[in-house]
Amino acid sequence: MRRAAPALAGYAAVRLLGLAGLALWAAARDTDPLVRLTARWDSLWYARIAESGYGYTVRLPNGDVHSDLAFFPLLPWLERGIAAVVPLSHAHAGFLVSAVASLAAAWGIFAVADLVLGRRAGVCAAVLWAALPVGIVQSMAYSESLFTALAAWSLYAVLSGRWPLAGALALLAGLTRPVGLAVAAAVWAGAVASFVRERSASTADGAPDGPRDLHAVRAGLSPPPRGASPWPRALGMLLAPLGAAGYVLWVGHRTGRGLFGYLDVQAGWRNGFDGGVAFARFVAGLFVSVPGALAGTALIAGVLLLGWLLLAGVRARLPLPLLLYAGLVALLALCASSYFGSKPRLLVPAFPLLLPVAAAAARARPAPAAALLGLAAAVSAVYGGLWLTGSGPP
Repeated sequence: MRRAAPALAGYAAVRLLGLAGLALWAAARDTDPLVRLTARWDSLWYARIAESGYGYTVRLPNGDVHSDLAFFPLLPWLERGIAAVVPLSHAHAGFLVSAVASLAAAWGIFAVADLVLGRRAGVCAAVLWAALPVGIVQSMAYSESLFTALAAWSLYAVLSGRWPLAGALALLAGLTRPVGLAVAAAVWAGAVASFVRERSASTADGAPDGPRDLHAVRAGLSPPPRGASPWPRALGMLLAPLGAAGYVLWVGHRTGRGLFGYLDVQAGWRNGFDGGVAFARFVAGLFVSVPGALAGTALIAGVLLLGWLLLAGVRARLPLPLLLYAGLVALLALCASSYFGSKPRLLVPAFPLLLPVAAAAARARPAPAAALLGLAAAVSAVYGGLWLTGSGPP
C-alpha cells in the first residue's frame, strides 16, 4: 500500500475532479448527478436484478426483446449483499461497489505497470486510466470498475506466478462481463508460456532456478521453481474460464436453447460479433455531411491510435498475457455489432494499451509529464460531465 500510495492518490484526485465536473454540468442542466451515476441506463438493470432476480424482459415496438439475462451476475450479487447489511438502495450499493472497485483497479494497474515498467510508470498508468475521456464510467453503478479490478489483479497474479489466484480472479471476472473470457485467455497464455520456459530452462546449463528474474517477468513467462508441483498452474487454468462459461451455460439451460441461449439473448439487444461490419457501416454513414465527415475521420483516427498503442506494446516487449488481454478486449469492443455509443466504455478495461504512454511519461521530465497528465484530467472532467448529462452511455 505504501508503494502504491502515490498512484492511488493521483487516481482519486483525477476522479474527484471528474465528479466535480459532473456536478457543475448537472447544476447547469438542472439534473441530479447522483441519478446519472446510479439510476440510469444499465445501472437500472443491475439494480433490478439485485432486487428481484432474473426474469425481467422488455419487448420494444420494433420487435427487439431486451432480457436482463444479458447482464452477468457478480455486480448484482454484490449490490444485494451490501443492501442487506447497510441502509443503502441497491443502486447506491452499486455506486459503493464501483467506488471501492475503481480504487482496487487503479492499485492493480499500478501493480502490473510497476512490475513490468517501474514505479513511476505505474503511477502514470493509474492516473492515465483515471483520465480517460469516458473515465466517469468508473464512478457509475456499472461493472467496468469491478471487472477491471479483477482483470488487473488476475494479470498481476499471472506475471508473478500465482496461478490459483490468477484463475480464481479470472473466474470472478467471467461472472462480471462476457469479456471475462479475455482474462481467462491471458491466464492460459501465461501458463503455457511459463511451462515452455520451464521446460527450456530445465535443459539449459546455468538456467535461473526462480520465476522472479526480470527477463522472465517482462516476457510473461514466469515458471515456478524447478521441482515445484505443476498442479497450481493446472488449477489456475481450470478455474479461469469457469465463471463466463458457467453463466453462459446457465442462460442456455434457462432459455432452453443450450449453447445458443446467451447468443439469442444478445441478439435481442442487437448485440453480436460481426467482425466490425456494423461499426464500419456506422462510420461510413457519417461521411454524408461535413460535420459527419469530421466525426468519421476522428473515429478512424481513434481506431488507428488503438492499433498503434497495441503495436507499441509489442515493440516494448510487454508480457504476452497483457498484450493478448488488451488485444481481445479491443477486438471484442470494436468488432461487436452493439450500439456505437457503448464502444468507448467497452474499451475502459483495456488498460495495458496505456502502458507505452505511461512508460513515455515516466521517462519524461517531471514538469512536462505533470502538465500532460493534468491536461488529460481536465479534458476528462469536462467531457465526462458533458457526456453523462447529455446522451450518456447506453
